[in-house]
Amino acid sequence: MGAVRSDVRREAAGVPYRLRRSPRARRLRLVLDADGTPLVTVPVRAPDHLADAFVESRRDWIGRQRARFVAQRERHLAKGRLGDGGAIDLSGRPHRIEVRALEPGRRTRVEHNDAAGPSIRVSISPDDRRTLSEILEAWLRHEARDAVRRRVAARAPQLGVSPVAVSIRDQRTRWGSASRSGRLSFSWRLVLTPPAVLDYVVVHELAHLAVFGHTPAFWALVRSASPDADRARRWLREHALELHWSLEQPEADG
Repeated sequence: MGAVRSDVRREAAGVPYRLRRSPRARRLRLVLDADGTPLVTVPVRAPDHLADAFVESRRDWIGRQRARFVAQRERHLAKGRLGDGGAIDLSGRPHRIEVRALEPGRRTRVEHNDAAGPSIRVSISPDDRRTLSEILEAWLRHEARDAVRRRVAARAPQLGVSPVAVSIRDQRTRWGSASRSGRLSFSWRLVLTPPAVLDYVVVHELAHLAVFGHTPAFWALVRSASPDADRARRWLREHALELHWSLEQPEADG
């Protein structure tokens, strides 16, 4: 098997893209990378012209994905820097971040307060060496665990299933997963989404405990339990990058 080459920058039909060769690739795959550049992964021995033709054939798709990327990036940047006065979403609503320093000896804490407008107050101990992003992620994971487990407890009886375990992870390529043994796993980033979206993902994974595979019977079950499933799926597509970027804002100085 040929050696893997570094990414090569190419252009096809006026579209700049990056070409990557992988010994694990069995077919051509096209995604947009973190900066919105098309990235084509091909088998090691595939000729370059196949990647060029692939990009040309997907030119319209690339244009739509780029437009979606730009829209999400603009919404993300509009929230400001990650720090005092910035914002982060919680349950689909922007929450202002308030950061204050504590006296030595006191422990870092995060508090959610909607009394004077949606806000999250982060009181940081001088002994805490974590970044603001790390502090917020730990708190959001805890919030996600509670929110997801409440939804699972409410929805499982309605679908007639009984999951054996529910875990919260940082899944980068999916919002949830279900195993045949009855174990469910969800991305902590779902706590950032509107309640209807989190509910849909919970229903989706619970439905897999009754019907494995994305068959017509599966989708019929999902839509019967979650009539807004299609709307929730569209929301996730339109905001997926924002969710993954949520704690990747540059942190404010100081």
